[in-house]
Amino acid sequence: MRHETLHRSKLTAKDRERLINQYVREVYGEETEVPSYETLRVVWKEWFGSSGARQRYARSAARAKEVATGRHVVVSRPGQVVALETTVLPVKVRENVFGDPVSVHLTLALDVYTHSIVAFRLTLISDTSVDVAMILRDVMMPLPMRPDWGEEMEWAYPGVPGTVIAGFTGGKVASLPFFAPETVTTDHGSVYKNHHLIEVQRVIGANIRPSRVLRPTDKQAVERAFGAIQSLLFRILPGYQGIDTADRGVDPEGDACITVAEMEHLIATWIVRIWQNRSFGSYGPSWDPSGDHSPNSLFAASMAQGGFALQIPPPELYYQLLPTHRVMIHGRRGVKVKNLWYDGPALREWRFRGSGRGGTSKNKYVVHRDPRDPCFVYFQDPQTHEWHQLRWVGLPEEGRIPAFSDARVRQVMRELRIRGLSPKSDKDLLPLLLDLIGGNVPVEQWPTRLTKAQRLEHAREEAQAAAAAADRPEMLPADEEELARVPRQGGESDNVVDLRWRQRAAQGHAAIDEERRRRREEASEEVPVPSTLGQRLRGASLMELLDEDNDTATERGEQP
Repeated sequence: MRHETLHRSKLTAKDRERLINQYVREVYGEETEVPSYETLRVVWKEWFGSSGARQRYARSAARAKEVATGRHVVVSRPGQVVALETTVLPVKVRENVFGDPVSVHLTLALDVYTHSIVAFRLTLISDTSVDVAMILRDVMMPLPMRPDWGEEMEWAYPGVPGTVIAGFTGGKVASLPFFAPETVTTDHGSVYKNHHLIEVQRVIGANIRPSRVLRPTDKQAVERAFGAIQSLLFRILPGYQGIDTADRGVDPEGDACITVAEMEHLIATWIVRIWQNRSFGSYGPSWDPSGDHSPNSLFAASMAQGGFALQIPPPELYYQLLPTHRVMIHGRRGVKVKNLWYDGPALREWRFRGSGRGGTSKNKYVVHRDPRDPCFVYFQDPQTHEWHQLRWVGLPEEGRIPAFSDARVRQVMRELRIRGLSPKSDKDLLPLLLDLIGGNVPVEQWPTRLTKAQRLEHAREEAQAAAAAADRPEMLPADEEELARVPRQGGESDNVVDLRWRQRAAQGHAAIDEERRRRREEASEEVPVPSTLGQRLRGASLMELLDEDNDTATERGEQP
């Protein structure tokens, strides 16, 4: 009857008692006595537990119990298991473009052994596979010291001096563990179930495994960390929304006064200064449950027991973790990725040569692209293995344009299909792209003319471009001369507190003027020379005296 009730919809104890009576009567005869309802209810609860769970969850729990091995994974070293979790930040913050109050997503990477928060990210939209790849890259890299951090926050773990790590990184690092993760535990979100994450785990050599359904023990450490951060930090910040709408303040959006950049800096400072030195109390390690330990002391003890592998990934890891595209190299136009053409001097040698690949990727080359900043793609030379940056051919030669995302490119293509246009080159897309970025209104009037959803869209594009610029390594040596006149697109990598909508509007004006100037120069063979007002009046005046050369030519009957 247990298997039958799992197969059917949810039944009450009285329904199960009736089915048991029917089964006994038909199988063993009517003479067989059946225990009373109360006896069956008590025995059922003793054997199978309470029946208060939903039917779907009861079936999954029964299947998990059938395949259970009875063995448990014992975490014994840092990096063995890293738990990832994303949640909405319970504090309203203000974005850095228009200053509107918004909700951001907080992603944490927690080392299960030491309970160290080894990496975190704030995103204006729900995290994507690129954000997950970058946070795994942050787990493997040391955290640089920030200008307002004191000496007590520097690297002070015994065994590896801070000067040694500073020699590899080029600067002082904070007291926060870093390592190559072995197993990464995630939830069942779609962001963790795609081909990009499969390639990421191959590159970093880790196993990305989703947690078991209805098994909170798989990620209880990171869930508990979220609750601790909320009680220790978020509740006392202005703009806190509470855990329920009934407990919410009068106006959390109006109380919000912290920007996204300030919140990121506040969380980073709190993690290094407070969380890493916070005592576990009753949650100490199994080998010393009565001792006084913190995440920093556990990491120092593990270094003394098993050593520390000082492996700092190279800057090229950023390009390897980006999504890949297999494309053909066109002889004149370069490579086409997501409806945009990219070109650069690095493709000069490979334009008319096959890649040697076969199958569905026959004679195709691999390029890497950051969806947060479509202005560039990255190409690795098959012979020298050097990475090169390819520019979108629609970018102006000088100046800068406002940041845009993949969603904006899809909007441009949709607008072209509606208008029935088929541009001949990507440079024809730039005016329409700038028109859509401007929202069809004067850019000086953005804060008053655009809707809240449109302002949030512009803020997301700026935030994504700023995150991509912060993750991107320094300019590649092979492309410095080619890209020296083109400044980095998107937002700045440093923490900018002031509003940037005027800067974004100025970028739009400059890009539009540059595009108009380029079209005028292409339309006329001679470049127009600017003239002053006096020169124009002198050239058009009828009272102007002729020069001596013109007088001589007139006397000879020649045309001056």
